[in-house]
Amino acid sequence: MEIQWYPGHIAKAERQLKEQLKQVDVVLEIIDARIPLASHHPEVLNWIGSKPRVVVLNRMDMIPEELLQEWGKWWESRGEKAYFTDAKQGKGIKALMKATQKMGAAMNQRRRERGMRDRPVRAVVIGFPNVGKSALINRLVNRKVVASARRAGITRQLRWVRISPEIELLDAPGVIPGKLENQKEALKLAICDDIGEAAYDNQRVAAALVDLMVELNVDSILQSRYRLDPISQTGEEFVEALGNNRYYGDKERAALQLLNDFRKGLMGTIPLEFPPV
Repeated sequence: MEIQWYPGHIAKAERQLKEQLKQVDVVLEIIDARIPLASHHPEVLNWIGSKPRVVVLNRMDMIPEELLQEWGKWWESRGEKAYFTDAKQGKGIKALMKATQKMGAAMNQRRRERGMRDRPVRAVVIGFPNVGKSALINRLVNRKVVASARRAGITRQLRWVRISPEIELLDAPGVIPGKLENQKEALKLAICDDIGEAAYDNQRVAAALVDLMVELNVDSILQSRYRLDPISQTGEEFVEALGNNRYYGDKERAALQLLNDFRKGLMGTIPLEFPPV
């Protein structure tokens, strides 16, 4: 199974985004806390050059607290500070706002030195589809100013949003590489719903989720929740058995059950990646 997805609106938005980056002071890169490595766009650092970047791990509520601390230390070891947010509940928003303002202060200092007046900091929100960019912007503004939903492809055009007298944000559609070279990471994006559903087959992705949970030693959750042993069978066999047990042999419904239970956090806080050693 190969996962690839690059619809026309994303290709167009990427071209526009690269053009708008010339006007931006600060880049907020939003990544999924469950898969921080897989949900980092490999071209972002090339696009932004020397512009300051704020790394934001959204969905902090979907991984254990101790792992948040480990990721924080890992980013510190790379000379960066990671910010953790839960856009749905509004956690971490104030700290993110302060960090954005602080990074933009240097820009206004340079303007004053050249005899120019201060202006609002211009920030851009970048990330894969459905990592929570629009929900985060709505939290920053404290009202619903951009459409937000739990699926990829809601934002299709670039637009500027005034956050406060000090900050303007550019809301951009989700961006993905033109070709997903690392298919293991692409599978994680599909499992977490951070890529368009047209890119994958639900049954195969659900089977991959089962296999990955076994690999990460969190298979006991599957055993207790679905009364099926994931150790003694493959992920595909697990999906088929769940379909036979609950849905009269309907494997598609079983696959969707597994994926939605994971994506909504009904299985608990389950990370799919850990900081590299």
